[in-house]
Amino acid sequence: MSVSAGASTLAQRPGQAAVSRLACLLVQPLLSRVVRKIARNHLSLFARLGPHRSTDFLIDPVELPFALHLRPDPQALVLRAVPRDAAPRAGAVIRGRFLLLLELLDSEEDGDAAFFSRDLEVAGDTEAVVRLRNALDDVDGSIAEETAEIFGPPGRAILARLRRAYPSEPEGHPFP
Repeated sequence: MSVSAGASTLAQRPGQAAVSRLACLLVQPLLSRVVRKIARNHLSLFARLGPHRSTDFLIDPVELPFALHLRPDPQALVLRAVPRDAAPRAGAVIRGRFLLLLELLDSEEDGDAAFFSRDLEVAGDTEAVVRLRNALDDVDGSIAEETAEIFGPPGRAILARLRRAYPSEPEGHPFP
């Protein structure tokens, strides 16, 4: 089943599309560096995904001006920032607050609880999402900390600040 990326996004405010495209251009070199390093260090992730290595995932941190397109295929690995209005069709969509997604990445948050509390929205191929979650659960250590380490002291400081400053509970419904 393929899901339209914008299935639950609201109309954009004037200028939002331009901000989104600029943010994508700025963050893309960082994402490319991160995905190559994580893939090199965690080859077992791909085996755990099985046939879902070729699934296109749209990961949508609702408060950022863009979404992330992930295709975890080791032969054609993709992690790129995409404007929501230009996001590719995805086999699975995962949408929530940025810090929640970061905590899920490191298995610090219970994905089932986040889903049933409506803090996390999942659409499309739920088997692919479960496989991705299980693959991430098997990773030793913290992918977020490993990513921060790629950028040295500034990366570690940004991650620490994000974790301290980010509200632990959303105010109202998490989706705009």
